[in-house]
Amino acid sequence: MSFWNRLPKPFFVMAPMKDVTDAAFRQLVAKRGAPNVFWTEFVSADGLYHTREIKKMQAKSGEAGSPDAPVGGAFRDDENPLLGILAKSENEHPIVAQIFSSKPEMIAYAAKLVADLGFDGVDINMGCPDRAVEKQGAGAALVKNPKLAVRLIRAAQGASSLPVSVKTRIGYNKESLDEWLTALLEANPSAITLHLRTRKEMSLVPAAWEHMNKAVEIRNRVNPNVLLIGNGDVQDLDDARAKIAESSCEGAMLGRAMFGNPWVFAGKKSEDTPLAEKLAALVELAQDFEKLRPQKNFSILKKHIKAFVTGFDGAAELRAELMTAEDAAALAAIIAKHPVQA
Repeated sequence: MSFWNRLPKPFFVMAPMKDVTDAAFRQLVAKRGAPNVFWTEFVSADGLYHTREIKKMQAKSGEAGSPDAPVGGAFRDDENPLLGILAKSENEHPIVAQIFSSKPEMIAYAAKLVADLGFDGVDINMGCPDRAVEKQGAGAALVKNPKLAVRLIRAAQGASSLPVSVKTRIGYNKESLDEWLTALLEANPSAITLHLRTRKEMSLVPAAWEHMNKAVEIRNRVNPNVLLIGNGDVQDLDDARAKIAESSCEGAMLGRAMFGNPWVFAGKKSEDTPLAEKLAALVELAQDFEKLRPQKNFSILKKHIKAFVTGFDGAAELRAELMTAEDAAALAAIIAKHPVQA
């Protein structure tokens, strides 16, 4: 029995978001009220494989004196820079690693790797609209290729004992749940997260939660064992509970609701948290970011600065100053001397 079968109903999970749900941000959330399931940022299965092979070749060359090789010519998996995306801590369980590819053999490789790394589940991204991802036949492009999507799910299922889930959309140019969701359900993943917009709609229109009712009807008919998770425009836990109750799905995924509010899974709204506590959380995030993701550019935190520093007198001025910080110490110093802390 996988962790999916042990979750309470309803349940609330963290959305996988590039340059957001990294190890530092997940730690911030975990300490303030954990979701029922954590998710990593997505990572390329192809990239995990090919980087490893390159490092192996460098290791072999090292035996002949290559300056790029590990000491002694031995290959170490921890030298794969993409593995930084898969860093996690002990208080982040259950945690799902999200991967993407259009190649079954690459999905199988990555699924086995994340199992070896101690993850609780593997999720295949079949909804990302990024052109570079779609050009590979991955992400949202798979909505147009259900047969390949099924092969990818089965490749992951065959590669390890981890439960396999899918995150996708309700269609490509238009809603196509009858064909698309049915195909996914027949592959028997443990859970399917539906971003309730089409690929064409991106995030430019409100999420169509009314389609979740249709999705539940299809699920109940085709494969009642698969959990359905709704995603899109979920504001907080109260909103999540209401949307779940209206649609009869089992869970809700929160994404933008986490921005500036790592307390969201504890049931707190952003306006309920004192400003001093928010700014202290921002400093903590910056410090953990430097420790846990040292290879990443500090400017990634600017999206978090915008989210945490808003809605109070002097916010614009403080935000502008914080945007100039190049490390956690500078950010903390600016906050410490700002009038809002007095």
